[in-house]
Amino acid sequence: MPLAVVTDSSAYLPDGFAARHAVHVVPLHVVIEDRSGLDGVDIGPAQVAAALAGKHRVTTSRPNPDEFAAVYRSLLDAGAEGIVSVHLSRELSGTWESARLAAREIGEDLVRVVDSRTTVMGLGFAVLRAASAAIDGAPADKVEELAVSAAAGTTTFFVVETLEYLRRGGRIGSAAALLGTALAVKPVLHVAQGRIEPLEKVRTTHRAMLRLVDLAEQAATATGASAVELAVHHLAAHDRAVELATRLDERIAGSAGCVVSELGAAIGAHTGPGMLGVVVCPTQP
Repeated sequence: MPLAVVTDSSAYLPDGFAARHAVHVVPLHVVIEDRSGLDGVDIGPAQVAAALAGKHRVTTSRPNPDEFAAVYRSLLDAGAEGIVSVHLSRELSGTWESARLAAREIGEDLVRVVDSRTTVMGLGFAVLRAASAAIDGAPADKVEELAVSAAAGTTTFFVVETLEYLRRGGRIGSAAALLGTALAVKPVLHVAQGRIEPLEKVRTTHRAMLRLVDLAEQAATATGASAVELAVHHLAAHDRAVELATRLDERIAGSAGCVVSELGAAIGAHTGPGMLGVVVCPTQP
């Protein structure tokens, strides 16, 4: 059995991708009022969006180290030569820290834990790149290197209806300065140095979508790659997400395809319904 690749539920790989690429997903925890469950297992996007729309309190927490350790032991007992565990930015969650503590318990010679410095399909593309290399028999240092390189090469932009959810979750840092702006203004944010940071402000949702296309095209050109992979994320905004994906495919000549994936609680609880996001990742040379 080759190296095993593990990630967390914030990657939001499209349906079937994890199983197809032999990626093992450890879910984050979600609490809606007094109901608790696992992200993407017990509580899905529809429940999260409905709870937020109904003004119910939604919180998330990292998996505990024992949960990671159990997964690592299971994979090693099944014959894995080692594990590369790739997770969302430590600036956004304690998930990486839980994985690192579990790796210390199991043995850091057997488990490598990677901070992707990003999330959603920025993390997802890195995980898929690592999984592909692992399946091909690459050694652990090479698999880790490919994950880090892919994550560093991705660019992530997103638009939210309101910054209130990010503010509540403590995920916006300097973006808090945008609070209190006119309701018609849609904040455009991006992931920079592992954090969610403000980029600019756009009036109306339609203009925000067009701006996401512009930014994605600029990012794709800046990579210098002959082709890029694209992902669109949303929460309770399927039709707009499909329209955005279509516009991206039409505009970006080097598109190797665009996947659409809805957010669950781990990220959706902090962005709120109506969120649209784009991830650009250069293809492997």
